[in-house]
Amino acid sequence: MTAPRHEHVAVAVVGGGPAGLAAAAALAPHVDGEVRVLDREAETGGIPRHSDHTGYGLRDLHRLLTGPAYARRLTDRALAAGAVLRTCATVTGWTPDGHLEVTAPAGRSTLAAGAVVLATGARERPRPARMITGDRPAGVLTTGQLQNLVHLHHRRDVGARAVVVGAELVSWSAVLTLREAGCRTALLVSAHAVPEAAAPVRLAARLGLRTPVATRTRLVAVEGRDRVEAVVLEHLGTGARRRVACDTVVLTGDWVPDHELARLGGLDLDPVSRGPVVDTALRTSRPGVFAVGNLLHPVDTADVAALDGRHVAAAVRRHLAAPVPAAAGVRLVPQAPLRWVAPQLLRAGDPAPPRGRLLLRCDETVTAPVVEVVQDGLVVARRRLPWAAAPGRVFRVPSALLSDVRRDGGDVTLRLAPR
Repeated sequence: MTAPRHEHVAVAVVGGGPAGLAAAAALAPHVDGEVRVLDREAETGGIPRHSDHTGYGLRDLHRLLTGPAYARRLTDRALAAGAVLRTCATVTGWTPDGHLEVTAPAGRSTLAAGAVVLATGARERPRPARMITGDRPAGVLTTGQLQNLVHLHHRRDVGARAVVVGAELVSWSAVLTLREAGCRTALLVSAHAVPEAAAPVRLAARLGLRTPVATRTRLVAVEGRDRVEAVVLEHLGTGARRRVACDTVVLTGDWVPDHELARLGGLDLDPVSRGPVVDTALRTSRPGVFAVGNLLHPVDTADVAALDGRHVAAAVRRHLAAPVPAAAGVRLVPQAPLRWVAPQLLRAGDPAPPRGRLLLRCDETVTAPVVEVVQDGLVVARRRLPWAAAPGRVFRVPSALLSDVRRDGGDVTLRLAPR
């Protein structure tokens, strides 16, 4: 067997989606050496590349683009900045001395880097991970599989009548993709009392797509031998079951980070989000390894992920100039119904998190929530926010609430005040 060749770069960015491309574009003009992006797909751009609808780029590019146009724009920016983009390149692990193991059409290689930025993103749980009983026919897809078939492979044989599991933003994206393929969505199914997408999205979808949503409802079984024939739904309040005829089921949401490389690298992982634990500079627990995008907060919008990529550049450059161990940090701990928070660590001297926001998930819908910050038994900050906390979407909390937190004190609890 041929020994893998060995290469060296200044920065290796693993993942060519919005976060990785934005990080590469921000770093390439300002570091001494090559900034290389490694992506396992045939083209860079990530999920937006096969999301053929508008809504991308508002926060980072200050304009609205379709997914493919947004992916091209970020790719062009990275190339113009001088980054090297390697596609069909899969990072499979780490060598014992901490280098990346890469497999590409040209063969195997190991890649030493002064810094590594993990931008591997997130994915939806497939059917086996959701423990859905019943037959195993064709026609059960995740949103990513559906968009790949329709937008990249131009397939139009995805079915005639679909049920979409989930009612968050990506669920409505799936409805648009189904419509483009000539498939009517009979129903969206949400386990929550209020559909997960924000109210303006729900209103626009209801008026434009006229698709009903069954709330407090779960999918309990799929029927069909060769092809989906129907699904069985159960109302969570009454237990009543009904059968809905369809030939396609799309499983949306229920995101998990693509954290295999982080796990193999021994990085500390958040036990709930399952993404790497990071501080506000987006350092991980392993010196010289940083993490950005939906690997940390599965899942936020593509432009927020891209802004993570821009944000991390300053910390990467500081590490390349003078690698020093990070100071001890104060841990942020969410209290139910808050599920997870990113970033999770505060260190003295570090910048505010990207966009000055902490990103959280909440298991309940709370309108005008009052957020409290508690350290060493004392409430050090309290603020009512004008936007809701709700399942299925990221809850943003201004990091200015942490201004009075002692970086040498105890853990900090983030909680919602009782109604």
